[in-house]
Amino acid sequence: MSDWRIYRGAGVPHDGVRALPDPPPWRDFTREGDAARRLGAQRRLVENLHPRTEEVEAVNAALCLRRPLLVTGNPGTGKSTLAHAVAYELGLGPVLRWPIVSRTALKDGLYHYDAIGRLQDVQLDRAVGGGPPHTPAERPPIGSYVRLGPLGTALLPPDSAPDSAPDSAPDSTSDSAPDGAPPPPRVLLVDELDKSDIDLPSDLLNVLEEGEFTIPELERIADREPVTEVLTADGGRAAIESGRVRCSVFPFIVLTSNGERDFPAALLRRCIQLELKPPGPRQLAAMVAAHLGEEALAEGGELVERFLQREPGQVIATDQLLNALFLTQRATGAERVTRDRLAEMLLRPLDRPR
Repeated sequence: MSDWRIYRGAGVPHDGVRALPDPPPWRDFTREGDAARRLGAQRRLVENLHPRTEEVEAVNAALCLRRPLLVTGNPGTGKSTLAHAVAYELGLGPVLRWPIVSRTALKDGLYHYDAIGRLQDVQLDRAVGGGPPHTPAERPPIGSYVRLGPLGTALLPPDSAPDSAPDSAPDSTSDSAPDGAPPPPRVLLVDELDKSDIDLPSDLLNVLEEGEFTIPELERIADREPVTEVLTADGGRAAIESGRVRCSVFPFIVLTSNGERDFPAALLRRCIQLELKPPGPRQLAAMVAAHLGEEALAEGGELVERFLQREPGQVIATDQLLNALFLTQRATGAERVTRDRLAEMLLRPLDRPR
C-alpha cells in the first residue's frame, strides 16, 4: 500500500483525511484574489513567461484601440490567464469574470433586477407592521435590488465605480492616475464565449460599440430618483444617473474561445484577434517554476519533456502537466509503476476517443 494515498478503498472508516496535504497552489482558495492562483505563487516569475511577440502586440493593440481582444486556442493554452497577467503587470486591480454557458443572455452580463425579492420585502414589512401599504417614499429603495453584472460593472465610469473591492490583490497599484492622464480601465474576462447560444455574440455588438446601456427599471423612476445607488459585480456600490451606464474609459475586455464555433463577421471586425499556441519550452519552464518552484521543474523534467514531445495535433492542457508534476512528486512513497500510472491518467489527451 502506497503511503501517499488517503482513501484506501478498504471500507473501514478512519481519520486519514486529517493528513491530507496542502492543495496545489492553483487550487488553494484561501489565497486572496485570483492573481496568486492564476499566475502562480511566485508571481515575480511572471515576467519570465516569455510571451510571444504576437501576443504582446495584440494586447497592446487592444489597449490602444479600446477594442476587445478575442483569444482563441486549445484548452489549457493560457487564454484566461492572459487577462490576469495584463491586470497584474499594469496594476489594474481584480479581474471581473463573466463565465458563459449555453443559457447566458446579454442581460446577465449587464444587470439583474430582483423584482420578486423587492415584492417579498414589501409584503413582509406590511405583515410585520400591520399597517396600510407603503407609500412610494416608504418602499425599500430599488437600488438594493439591482446588481450590475460583470460587463455592466466594467463599463462604469471611474467617478461612479466602487472605491475598492474586497477581492483586490494586495500588491495592486493605486487606481489614481497622474494629473491629466486618463484613469486606468477595468479588466473583464468573458470566458468561453463559444459556449453561448447563437444570439449572444450578435447581442454584444451594440454594447461593445457604444460602451453604454440602460436599466429600464431605473429610467422609469428617474424623474423622482435621478441618482440611484446599486450593487456591483465585485461587491461594491455605484451611483447610476437616470438609469444609464456610459463608460468614459473603455475596459480591457478579453473574450476567450476554444474554437468550438465560428463568430459573426460583425463581432470579429470589432475585436483584435489572437490565436494562442501551446507554450514552448521557455514558457512552459517559467510556468512550472512560477507555480511549483525550480526544484519541481528539475525533478519533473521527464514529464515536461513528455508534454513537449506529444504527437502533433494532440491536445493536452498545461494544467494537466501541473497536476501530474504536483501529484507524482507528492507520491514519494509510491512505486515507480504507480507514479507512471498516475502520469498516464493525468496526461491523457483531451481529444482521445473514449
